[in-house]
Amino acid sequence: MSTEPRIIAGRYRVDEVIGQGGMAKVHRGYDLTLGRDVAIKILDPDLARDAAFRTRFRLEAQAASRMSHPSIVRVYDAGDPGAQAEPYIVMELVHGTLLKDLIADGPVPVADAIRYTDGILEALDYSHRAGVVHRDIKPGNVMVTTTGAVKVMDFGIARAVSDSSSTVAETTQIIGTAAYFSPEQAKGESVDARTDLYSAGVVLYELLTGRQPFRGDSPVAVAYQHVSETPEPPSELNEALPRVLDAIVLRALAKDPYQRFPDASSFRAALKEVAAGYAPTKKDIGALTSELYGPSPRQAQETARSLRQLSTDATMTRTQSGPPVAWIWAGVALLAVLLISVLFWVISLASAPKEVPTTTVTVPSVANLTSSEAEEALTDEGLIADLRDEASTDVDEGNVIRTQPAGGEKVDEGTTVIVYVSTGADTVTMPSIEGLTQDAATKALTDAGLTLGTVRQQNDPDTGAGIVLSASVEPEAEVAPDTVVDLVVANGRVTIEDMTGWSLDAAARQLEKLGLTAAPVELGTCSDGQVPGVVVSMSEAPGEVPINSTVELRHCVAGE
Repeated sequence: MSTEPRIIAGRYRVDEVIGQGGMAKVHRGYDLTLGRDVAIKILDPDLARDAAFRTRFRLEAQAASRMSHPSIVRVYDAGDPGAQAEPYIVMELVHGTLLKDLIADGPVPVADAIRYTDGILEALDYSHRAGVVHRDIKPGNVMVTTTGAVKVMDFGIARAVSDSSSTVAETTQIIGTAAYFSPEQAKGESVDARTDLYSAGVVLYELLTGRQPFRGDSPVAVAYQHVSETPEPPSELNEALPRVLDAIVLRALAKDPYQRFPDASSFRAALKEVAAGYAPTKKDIGALTSELYGPSPRQAQETARSLRQLSTDATMTRTQSGPPVAWIWAGVALLAVLLISVLFWVISLASAPKEVPTTTVTVPSVANLTSSEAEEALTDEGLIADLRDEASTDVDEGNVIRTQPAGGEKVDEGTTVIVYVSTGADTVTMPSIEGLTQDAATKALTDAGLTLGTVRQQNDPDTGAGIVLSASVEPEAEVAPDTVVDLVVANGRVTIEDMTGWSLDAAARQLEKLGLTAAPVELGTCSDGQVPGVVVSMSEAPGEVPINSTVELRHCVAGE
């Protein structure tokens, strides 16, 4: 027995499930108003009864709606019907393959790994400049389309999850995600854009080697390794990899956020060095590992192994009976500990910076100050201002939107602080679309960064079906990005009235005004009550007919 399809908000048809996460299911859907396929994410019914989860779901929609970039899955609509139904988000339907499915087949070619990672970083660069931290970058949230483009999904949902599971103690909330946690996430500390860069580094590691850098029996064990263990360079797992990728991955996976790439654009620039032919030596990689993670634990193990070999060397002859075996091993262990401690001390002295330690200062809050005032305030604190332009609808042109690191954070004196200065609201130019087909007009609006609104059909005797007659925004007008533009489109029809009883001349003139052709047809001699030259009937019934049609006007003639 067939069932009626579920319709949301009177316009979205909900079809089969195509994906499922911890909070929601994703359905294939269809927009009945605009006639296009969409993806619809619906909050789980059990969670929908919790006001906190409904709020988090709404925050996801708000965060995602701020994203309008080719590398980010776009959100079209969202709604919360209240107690009678679950909240939903309507998104772009992407055709392609999840990155985690590509990795399941093993390491991908270096060129593809770099291209996929660059696409992720391009999306993160845009989102970070918009003030949104993803917090859940992983192969399951990245789609590679059928054309090879990269699409990052689930902006905002990571923030909602982290609010309720900011520590690794709540393992039921993080299964499947702990492998991509940053150390600060695992420790429940505050996070910023560099957290996403760490997760992107884990994804790059997995693309290159076919496995994650840290693995364990439980999410807690994996999270512990993110905090305390040194990752093995990718080239030691895949000898075909260039060593320059070791340097890039190790830098991205630094435990200290300040030792990672400062932003996504710097990470992307480092990936370009692979094509430039930069090739660090194994000694360089070792020095970088020591700088980022401290002395290698493997050296300590090799030292202890060497000591055990010396103590059991069969070529050494005894001149007297030795002490008990237990004492020998105790002495060897004590000596190993002493030598390892000395080794760590020497290496730490060699790798320690020679400069005098810098003092710590607090980044001043300069939001809404002019760029010159902000630069002066930062300089007074011994910091370096790096001014960057960014569009904003909320902050006046020339004033500071925010800084990175943010105001109130503790940093070393001499640190460079990125200052984002408002250039005012972004605008786009409305294209001229009158006379175009509806499909061509829709593409022109999308290319211009605008959103198609409602489409109203209208009769027009001179215009074919599907041709745009007018738009709600004037051509060449400067409007905000994503402005909704409504269209009036010709339906290729005109309306005729009942002309029975009209004279042939009057009926013919009326049809010509509508762009139609009158075709008089004689029915024979008039019978009683009929008047010659008057329309008796028409070949088309009153109402809408296609433009340029021919309408027969049937009439009788006078008898002999």
